[in-house]
Amino acid sequence: MSSSSLQLNDEYTVNYIKVNEGLVGIEDSSYVKQGMYRMNLPDEPRLYSGSGESASVQWAVANLTCQEAWQNKSGYACVSINSTCLAVNSADGYIGYRCECMPRFQGNPYVQNGCQGIVIGLSCGFGILLVSLSTMFFIHRWKSGIQKQLRRKHFTKNQGLLLEQLISSDENASDKTKIFSLDELEKATNNFDPTRILGHGGHGMVYKGILSDQRVVAIKMSKDIKEDEISQFINEVAILSQINHRNIVKLSGCCLETEVPLLVYDFIPNGSLFGILHSGSSSHFSLSWDDCLRIAVEAAGALYYLHSAASVSVFHHDVKSSNILLDANYTAKVSDFGASRLVPIDQTHIVTNVQGTFGYLDPEYYRTGQLNEKSDVYSFGVVLVELRLRREPIFTTVTGSRQNLSNYFLWELKARPIKEIVAAQVHEEATEEEIKCVGSLAAMCLRL
Repeated sequence: MSSSSLQLNDEYTVNYIKVNEGLVGIEDSSYVKQGMYRMNLPDEPRLYSGSGESASVQWAVANLTCQEAWQNKSGYACVSINSTCLAVNSADGYIGYRCECMPRFQGNPYVQNGCQGIVIGLSCGFGILLVSLSTMFFIHRWKSGIQKQLRRKHFTKNQGLLLEQLISSDENASDKTKIFSLDELEKATNNFDPTRILGHGGHGMVYKGILSDQRVVAIKMSKDIKEDEISQFINEVAILSQINHRNIVKLSGCCLETEVPLLVYDFIPNGSLFGILHSGSSSHFSLSWDDCLRIAVEAAGALYYLHSAASVSVFHHDVKSSNILLDANYTAKVSDFGASRLVPIDQTHIVTNVQGTFGYLDPEYYRTGQLNEKSDVYSFGVVLVELRLRREPIFTTVTGSRQNLSNYFLWELKARPIKEIVAAQVHEEATEEEIKCVGSLAAMCLRL
């Protein structure tokens, strides 16, 4: 490359240099309009000039013809193999030359191998793109293969083959509970987006999902990854696949391809009885006393079905107001069978590790670990007291102490008439006979 250079006074700035067009953009930063823009080449006369506040000035490598420049090999600027010399002549008669790439070539003619064939460049670019896409494809295939192996491993670990046999062979299974793939549930929940979380149950987290057939479902994910949780999951599927009752949440299916097993239920839109009873002024809906009576009857019917009418007797083991969900018509739906137990026909009780929710636990079961239908009846009695008093099962008294609702209710029964132990709304809406009847029934449940 020639040692020629563009020299400007301090007030002049170069905006751009276009190699292919042979132009340099110059601006007078001091706005002296009568200034001249000069390109000075060492030991060479002026080639071109321009005037004004800004200008686009032609430039050349040297004031030589192409033939003269080519003869001077050491100073010849067009060093790229696929370059050619271009003669430049100014209006003032000054001569010079520039370099450009030959037809079908592009790049910088002033550097070695600067001019590359357009076809070659496109081929190289296409080749690089093809290699990149191929690499991405094989990485995706490899990851996909690993994921498939892992999902098969989880399916086996979660006793998937056994569950498939149980569901397919059970004539009482409601609509043949479906085993979903993980892909189906990921699509339904937008990859388990946190905005799809409905809440945290006693035995896991619940997501809202929309299946490919547009059915809305609730997808329950267990919190922990323990062997007893997996057994509990299989237990819940086995129970719910045998149950078909209008007041019990219907199991749509399950997924066994994850380390944490998933259950898929029909979506119940209006939340839980607990949420409506105890949400205070933040609730957009308040249950009337008639609603409360109807919900209590529906929940009692569901428990009776589990204890006496199902193909295999079931102890729910965690009856509470937060496990009584309300559908679009505020019909009660008993849910969350994670702690439930199937009961052999020839047994009246089973012995388990104590599970349940404080405030609802049957004291006898808590002491002995013996679970029977009376444990569910006791818990239902606590729900009845909640409906009467509109207080939580463990509540804070006016003195700031924590009080068990069932103990408080039974103690108050000894101190004053049963019709006085009610919430203000219940006192306004219920008849005296209804107050006495529900109060007596609640007391009977708690004293079994």
